[in-house]
Amino acid sequence: MISRSAIKKLIRESEKHCCLQDKFSGTCVKIAAVADLPSRFGKFQVVAFYNNKDKEEHAAFIKGNVIGGTSVPTRLHSQCLTGDAIGSLRCDCHEQLKLSLKYIGKASCGIILYLRQEGRGIGFVNKIKAYALQDEGLDTIEADKFLGFSGDEREYNIAAHMLFSLGIKSVKLMTNNPRKIEDLIRHEVVVNSRIPLITSPNKYNRFYLETKRKKSGHLLDNNNEIIYEQAEEIIVKKQ
Repeated sequence: MISRSAIKKLIRESEKHCCLQDKFSGTCVKIAAVADLPSRFGKFQVVAFYNNKDKEEHAAFIKGNVIGGTSVPTRLHSQCLTGDAIGSLRCDCHEQLKLSLKYIGKASCGIILYLRQEGRGIGFVNKIKAYALQDEGLDTIEADKFLGFSGDEREYNIAAHMLFSLGIKSVKLMTNNPRKIEDLIRHEVVVNSRIPLITSPNKYNRFYLETKRKKSGHLLDNNNEIIYEQAEEIIVKKQ
């Protein structure tokens, strides 16, 4: 756990901090508050952040003392109301979040950044519009582009700043998405390795996962059994 004295120091330093215009694309993130958060997955602490860019209130869920940590298991999880809260079977968001919490809950330390980027950054209303288009036969990328979006509007400069605000020196990133790795590295986060998240596809999300592999470069195998190569660690989820 991060000590009370360390928390006070983090908040003081965050309040005084001001980013240079070219750092983090001009985005400046501040720590608003830190509190204990016991959960079904272990004892965590929650950190509330605010920033000067998207005005959203992002969160970090921390296990152990990550300040100054190296190779910290880290998950960047974009908000998915339908998956995270309701357990939607149309995506794999709920399973990935649960696996991340289980893994970090058993580790000595780790962090989940919960980013308010619903629907790959297009927002909840547009996400449901995209779902309706998928019901008519479009895939997830085609639906986003039909609505005028790129297929993934997310940015990770805020996530990078959150990691720096917590003094994390390097991470082991829990992801299947190479773009997250590339974007963090672009913002000077040291990514030492990747931890894949393995879930079993169901009849509702199999086509969605295959589309992510083919069109977005997610690291899934050709048979869509969600097997990942060149990883130091593997998380396995059995149905």
